Amino acid sequence: MSFQNKYFEITSIIQKDINNVKNNLIADIDIQEPLQSKLLNILNAPSKHIRAAITFLYLKALGKEINKNQILLQIAVELVHNASLIHDDVIDECSTRREQKTLNNEFENKLAVISGDYLISIALKKICSLNSIKLIELFAQTLDKMCQGEINQHFTRFQIPTLDEYIKKSEQKTAALFETALNGALLLTGEDNHSEFAKNFGIAFQIRDDLINIKTTKSDIKDGVYTAPIIFSGDCNIPDKGIEKTVLLLNNFVNKAIKNLENLENNIYTKKLRELTELLTNE
Repeated sequence: MSFQNKYFEITSIIQKDINNVKNNLIADIDIQEPLQSKLLNILNAPSKHIRAAITFLYLKALGKEINKNQILLQIAVELVHNASLIHDDVIDECSTRREQKTLNNEFENKLAVISGDYLISIALKKICSLNSIKLIELFAQTLDKMCQGEINQHFTRFQIPTLDEYIKKSEQKTAALFETALNGALLLTGEDNHSEFAKNFGIAFQIRDDLINIKTTKSDIKDGVYTAPIIFSGDCNIPDKGIEKTVLLLNNFVNKAIKNLENLENNIYTKKLRELTELLTNE
């Protein structure tokens, strides 16, 4: 079974909650045409909503309710995620994403950047409406990390980083938003809980993505972004030599994430969360 089919089979148990996020994602988009229609198409494009998925499974494993505030939080996370993709397309000069023309391709860079900022502004209004200073601080720290990761990546292009530098960048650019989705949701339950699960899941998610890139388009190498396979091979011209060690690194973070689930009750939601984490090793 393909990754996508298995993913949707695992997450079917929370599909109603994910649909609540998806169906309300475009509710507050109100800008001039034809930009509005393009943004709506981007937000309505097929997506796994994986940050919301791991969060809802984790909350249900704890016996927590998925209420309107939890849905609102995940909508904000999705808006930030989509804004980051729009900004990434500008930075990487991409012309297509998910088989659609990118905003920067259709409307040029200036409008694409502003559109990403617009989505972030909507996300921030939603976060503020949840009346939690800690949650606002968490989002601010996350946006800081995401920007720092992108800036650091820019200034180290065509340089082979250390493994620690690579992991840190993966934390900043990818794992931070996974952490915000889950730990922000835990804050909303009224308990000051914190889980390392989302961080380790997010790092594994990024390593898997980098591994797939090396095995397929190798666009990262062309852009001067040297990831784990190149770090392990020591040469950007022979990245395949680093694939085996990259798989071991991926498995290491998957195992860390699974270990983070040991404190959860052994119920159907924990089982599905474990299956979803193990799925990251499925290429």
